[in-house]
Amino acid sequence: MNTSVNVPGTTRGLPTTDPALEDALRDGLDVVEERLRAAVANTDPLADTTSRHLVEAGGKRVRPMLTLLGAHLANPGAPVPSEVLAAAVVCELTHLASLYHDDVMDSAPTRRGAPAAQHVWGNNVAILTGDLLFARASNVVADLGPAAVRLQARTFERLCLGQLHETVGPRPDEDAVEHYLDVLSDKTASLIATAGRFGAMFAGGSEDVVQAMVRYGEDVGVAFQLADDVLDLTSETGESGKRPGTDLREGVPTLPVLLVRRAAAGGDADARAVVDLLDSGALGDDDVLARAVAALRAHPATDAARATAREWARRASTHLAHLPASPAREALETYAATVADRVA
Repeated sequence: MNTSVNVPGTTRGLPTTDPALEDALRDGLDVVEERLRAAVANTDPLADTTSRHLVEAGGKRVRPMLTLLGAHLANPGAPVPSEVLAAAVVCELTHLASLYHDDVMDSAPTRRGAPAAQHVWGNNVAILTGDLLFARASNVVADLGPAAVRLQARTFERLCLGQLHETVGPRPDEDAVEHYLDVLSDKTASLIATAGRFGAMFAGGSEDVVQAMVRYGEDVGVAFQLADDVLDLTSETGESGKRPGTDLREGVPTLPVLLVRRAAAGGDADARAVVDLLDSGALGDDDVLARAVAALRAHPATDAARATAREWARRASTHLAHLPASPAREALETYAATVADRVA
């Protein structure tokens, strides 16, 4: 079982050194993991196998962790209500479902170090498995009441809109970087914000705490995805479970690419050389892809993208500043401080 959230310099991968909070988070994540596996189980042998594929591949379980931290922020020291644990399962099921669809759209060869589902069973089975997991998430959230169902529906809508806008790209009169940040807000940050909202809400938190978790989640979610953009260039497959340059090969717009294109348009000769590689039509060749990854990694655009991720993460913590000091608040601040520099 892998529920590590890979936060450097903290105990057992969790963003806290407070023993009581650490134990509570670990216990909560263990329960979520058990419920998650139960939720994806299916009496149909094929559906059972495909649904368990990404669950068993592991993962950082960031969304369940933030759901639990939202609960501890709202009600420090109190036991986590069962509704919070169910909401954490809903968020992770929704995330897993979206990964099946994303990997088909991006033609990703691997996910979490394992072959992507469509490379094992084909596109149709992968898409239908994602649909099954969305259905399971809906089944779990139905027990949490109409407000939770509406919130889940609005979040799902934003996930779809983010993917749609990423697919069609910016309008001719729209700034490509601003368009991309809006895409990330919908495609990634919306679910992270919902995870934090669920935790605070079902733990009985005040509206002030709930909204702080929403704003925190929106900003830290963008930072998380921007860090992924950098990881596509700087990580090793063993660290991230994703082959370096996957986004480049598939033509997925990321912030380093958008920034290097902007620099090239402004007359930067080094940036133009990188763009020429990206537009060569030869990124299917491993050697050409490796050259493109190395060139983009070395260009200041990648450092600028990392700096942008750090700024979004810094901004996330400001939404907590007015709340009373607590181990949960400190853990959320620690996570934000490290998310932009993670290695997986």
